[in-house]
Amino acid sequence: MVAEKEITRLEKSNVRLSLTIPKDDVRAKYQEMLKEYAGSVQLPGFRKGKVPQQVLERKFADALKSDAVSRIIESALTDVFGDENMPRSERPLPYSTPRLDDEPTLDFEQDLKFSVVYDVLPEVKVGKWKGLEAEIPKCEVDKEDIDRELEAIRERNAIVLDRDEGAKAAGGDVVTVDYRILEENGEVLSGNERKDFVFTLGSKENIYQFDDEITGMKKGDTKEFEKTFPADFMEPSLAGNKKKFQLSLTSLKEKKLPDLDDELAQDVDEKYKTLADLKNSITERLNKNLEKKMRDIKIDRLLQIITGNTPVVLPDSMVRMEIENRWRKLGRLYGMNADDIMKLMAQSGKGPGEIENEWRASAEKALHSRLIVETLMEEQNFEITEEDMEGEYSRIAADNDVDIEEIKERYREDNMKEYLREEIKEYRLFNIILAENTLKTGKKEKYLDLIRNNG
Repeated sequence: MVAEKEITRLEKSNVRLSLTIPKDDVRAKYQEMLKEYAGSVQLPGFRKGKVPQQVLERKFADALKSDAVSRIIESALTDVFGDENMPRSERPLPYSTPRLDDEPTLDFEQDLKFSVVYDVLPEVKVGKWKGLEAEIPKCEVDKEDIDRELEAIRERNAIVLDRDEGAKAAGGDVVTVDYRILEENGEVLSGNERKDFVFTLGSKENIYQFDDEITGMKKGDTKEFEKTFPADFMEPSLAGNKKKFQLSLTSLKEKKLPDLDDELAQDVDEKYKTLADLKNSITERLNKNLEKKMRDIKIDRLLQIITGNTPVVLPDSMVRMEIENRWRKLGRLYGMNADDIMKLMAQSGKGPGEIENEWRASAEKALHSRLIVETLMEEQNFEITEEDMEGEYSRIAADNDVDIEEIKERYREDNMKEYLREEIKEYRLFNIILAENTLKTGKKEKYLDLIRNNG
């Protein structure tokens, strides 16, 4: 059907696909459509399916031609994009719908020519990625880290008891509160109230961090207060804003922590006989966490240099999809849909557009890095065997302390085997990147700071 095809490269990873359809094929498609309508349409004075074609053309000429053009374009694009030999670099991205450059005119005496414009996968020519040097922090697990984990275990194994009647809430107490955010007129701000919210006072394990306002309250007390959040507050929707709260303390309990001894270790897991066994297990786990984190940091630092050596022009649709995915991830994190998340963040005084502009740089950075990784994986042409897959199943099962058959079933059920293959390829690529470049040790960082603050 397609007589001629031409691809023209445009800016921002756009292409223009120009197609020519022979006039004989155009006429054949038009007649096919006309016959279809004549066999189904019903007009006054004619039986259904018995309307002469010339009558249809006389009454609906423009609409018929428009419909014919749409069908021909759709059919031609289906044929072109369905060709398995079409290079991936010329195919539209899944989220980029081809759009007509100009509306073509149907003329049975001429070939039909039309063009569509769409985004394609950016061209990536990876620059220097071997023989680089990057600096990484120095870090090790120390006694402070072990003690912090032990204290967390004591917290989890604490006995919670009601405080005496009339007791005032203090740091370390377990409090249950009902709270709501009020508008200036005193009405509850829609969607901003919660009942039976439980947390440990002083931990600031609540988005609004109203620990200080609760301190000193008694069970049954209700209070209203205004809270101004600093401009650099960790929650963007609250940063620099003032909110009015109404809060009721409905339960006040205290925690009795267990002694740090062999008995506690045995309560944690019967495999621990002594406190020393528990400490050794914690040390091993933290060191594994540190090893994994350090690997991630090394790779990230090297990829930052490689991206600087590799210019990439990202299409708008690709960036747009990355930003939309961030809205969805936020929604899953807070158990809300994307629209509600937008409304919540809008309370910061910023509209969705402004928030998305703030995200854009990091979204582009993530896409840039990902495209480089995918390009290098293709160039390395890794082959993943069934033996490789078995080894990965065993590793995942061991890391999660589950049976290997459970892991295999999980990947079969979710149709995730191909994703696992890609993960193995990526791991191999990162091993090569680490082996081919130099890493020097920089300043020392604490374990907790490293885990929290480095990506």
